[in-house]
This record gives sequence, C-alpha cells and structure tokens, in this order.
Amino acid sequence: MGEVFAGRYVLVDPIGRGGVGAVWRAWDHRRRRYVAAKVLQQSDAHALLRFVREQALRIDHPHVLAPASWAADDDKVLFTMDLVAGGSLAHVIGDYGPLPPRFVCTLLDQLLSGLAAVHAEGVVHRDIKPANILLEATGAARPHLRLSDFGISMRKGEPRLTETDYVVGTPGYFAPEQMLGAEPDFTADLFAVGLVALYLLKGAKPDAKALIERFAEHGTPGPPQGIPEPLWQVIATLLQPDPQARFRTATGARKALSSAAEMLPEPGPDDELVEVFDQLAPLPAGFGPDGPLTSPPRPGAAPAHVPPYPHPDGPASGSVSAPAGRPQAQPQPQPQPQPSTPPPWQPPATSPGAETDGFHLPPPPPERPPHPSTPPTPMPLRAPAPEPTHVTSPRPSTAPTPAVHEPAQAVTSGAQRPHAPTYPYTAHAAQVPHQNPAVPQPRVQAPPAPQRRPGPPAKVAVPILFVALACLTIGLWALTRL
Repeated sequence: MGEVFAGRYVLVDPIGRGGVGAVWRAWDHRRRRYVAAKVLQQSDAHALLRFVREQALRIDHPHVLAPASWAADDDKVLFTMDLVAGGSLAHVIGDYGPLPPRFVCTLLDQLLSGLAAVHAEGVVHRDIKPANILLEATGAARPHLRLSDFGISMRKGEPRLTETDYVVGTPGYFAPEQMLGAEPDFTADLFAVGLVALYLLKGAKPDAKALIERFAEHGTPGPPQGIPEPLWQVIATLLQPDPQARFRTATGARKALSSAAEMLPEPGPDDELVEVFDQLAPLPAGFGPDGPLTSPPRPGAAPAHVPPYPHPDGPASGSVSAPAGRPQAQPQPQPQPQPSTPPPWQPPATSPGAETDGFHLPPPPPERPPHPSTPPTPMPLRAPAPEPTHVTSPRPSTAPTPAVHEPAQAVTSGAQRPHAPTYPYTAHAAQVPHQNPAVPQPRVQAPPAPQRRPGPPAKVAVPILFVALACLTIGLWALTRL
C-alpha cells in the first residue's frame, strides 16, 4: 500500500484479482485521479505476451473498459484503465437475485453495443461472463455497463498462444464449437451473451451443457418460467448450438432485442427498484477523494516550510519565541557573528530535533567557530576608528558584514607595522575597496551544491526489453512450428 510505481502511479489497495495479475486502485499523478491498475504477477514469457497483447488494445467506447496506459518499473509491468466502482453483475445478482426483464434488456443492449465495438476492431473477447461485466455506481438512475478483462482476447488471424486442442476461457460459458477446438469467432461471444442473459433473469448460473443437449435433441424449447416470450426468442437465438443458426453480429442481436423490449409490459408499482451503488471499500488512511493526503512530516522535510532567515535567530536569541515573533527584523542586526548563514541552514532541516524545539540547533554552532574565530578581534578595534562614518551610511544590513571580515585582515597586516599613523589609513583603505566583494559574502552559490542528478534512463529501456522479449518469444515459437 502506498508503493509508487514508475514515478507516476501510487498503488492504494487491491480491489480484484485476475488470471495473470492483481487489480489495484491507484492514484495517477499525471491525470490527478484514481484509476484501476492491473499489475502482472507472473513473469514467464507466455503471461508476458498475453499482457502485452491486452495492453495494446485501444477501444474508445462508453460500454468498453479497455486499457488506457501502461508502465514498467524494473521487473514489474502494469496497465491502467478507468476505475469502475459499482461492482460486477455478480454483485447485483448477489444483492437482488433475478432481475426484472426490462432492466435485463437495458443491460443486454449496452453489452451488445460494447461487444459490437470490440468485434468491429476484429477482436474476439473469449471470456464474457458476469464477473467481467462491470457497472458504474449510478444509484437508482439508469445503469451503465462496461465490458472489461481482455486478458485472453485475440484478434482474428493472430497466432494463438495456446495449443490447438487447449481451450481457454471460463467453464460454463464456452460455446459448443469452442469445446471442439474451433478457431475463436464472434458467434462464440454471442453464445456467452445468451448465457449471461439467463443468469440475470434466473439469478443463478445456467447449466450450459444441459441447454446444449436440450437444444440439440428437441430444438428450441419454450420459454422458462418468468421470462417473457419476446425476450426468450432473442435469447434462444443466441443459445443455438449451431453457430450458423445464431445471430451473425452483435448489432443484429441488438436490433432484435430492441424490438422485443418494446413488447414487454411496463414495470408495475410493486416491482423492486434495482440500485447500483459504490462497491469499493473506503480509501485507506493517508488517501482522500483528491488523492494522497499530506504525509506526516519526515525528519528532513518538516522544517521546509519554516522561513530560512528566522532560523539562525534561534541560537542567537536563545529562545524559540524570538524568531516566531520577529521573523524578518532580527536576522539583519544579528548576522555579524554568523556571516555565512545559507550554508549552515540545510543541516538543521535534516535534524529531527528541529521539529520539537524549533530553532535551538546544537550542531550548527560547532561548525561556525572557524569563521567567527577571527572576527572577535576586529570588533573592539572598530571603536578607535570613528572617522569612517561613510561606511555606515549605505545600509545597516550590508555595512556590518564587511566590517566583520575585512578589518580582521587589516589588523593582521597592521600588527606587523609598529607605526600607529599608518594603521588607520590602511584600515580605511581595506574597508572601502572590499565593500563590493562583501556583497556576495553570504556565498549564495553554496546552496546549489545538493544538485539532483536526473533519473537514470533505465525506465525507458525496460519497456523496450519487454517488447524485445515478446518478439524473441514469438520468433522462437514460429521456429518450432516450422
């Protein structure tokens, strides 16, 4: 929880699990919203190829939940999609049982609409079942369905990733021709839609094998109890064992369903209202509706919001209230014993003790003695030289600073000469010319020392390695087929 993936996605909490990966609720820093992230758990070439095939699918349709983006980080790969909070059709059946026929017609119409868009891209879903059909959290309003999970889908004409006699899908939702090893086709998806329709109307998983045998022996049976005749005729056409007897396209099935829905009776006042609400768990601690909350201050990040200049006043004044009460007035008269304030200010930021006592920082004072060790001598020597009144005229903040460093060097040179008359003039000459170099005395160039190096380009190379692995695996597979 809280793991950052590829510098962009923050994995919040797991919300589901599939055949090759786990689905997480994640925060997308770039799009500034929550998304669903499917993280690949297996690292073998077979699972990786399926994962690459699924993330490459791009279908923009209101009733299709296709991958939107992907990312790789070291040995992990994920792709993201919209976060759907209303749960799946299995959740609705678990809450309400059999659903009203008109409500089922609305869901089937949206499912066939999304499936028509998928088939238009030449893709066979191959895993249509209630758990892969999600619902937006619309409450009591019109439901909004999303077809998801294209993990085993494939485009017609693409090489299969399984053996010829190996069937991929969910038991109980196979079409008869799939059990015989036929190539995936659109009519197999339509057969699964018919089974989903029976599941919604009866509130239980239908026995696909018994239905196929009944259709094969006795033809199209009569409508089951509770299913209107017009609606049953559409469902029965979807469930025909012979693929040639079914609807050829999802669009054709949708048109027939629309005509049947017009002949259904209007819902009565006693009919139960079906509501679809948020099925996701509450956000864990540290996350809110607008993303991750401000994390607790780390030892090195807590004083970042404190103004830099009041910080040195703490040790000088001897109390925490001094910088809090006068954050801007105190630093200017006090920099005399602390000429290089910017360099020693960063160590306090990494000190955990700065969070409690604020600005009493024992470490910085031992670092400063090398600089103030010489200034204490010029301080008393400034008194016998009252003539340089012009030095104090520019600004009180700049004049004391050169007076701390430069006279110390002047005194050193003057101490070597026994003549006192030369000392005042030498001192004045040292003070006036060195006022200009005293301006950069705070040494502003010191803070840029902790320059951050740009991130390594490994994150760019990892996706290329995955694609290369995929191409290599497909090449090896093609060689074995020769």
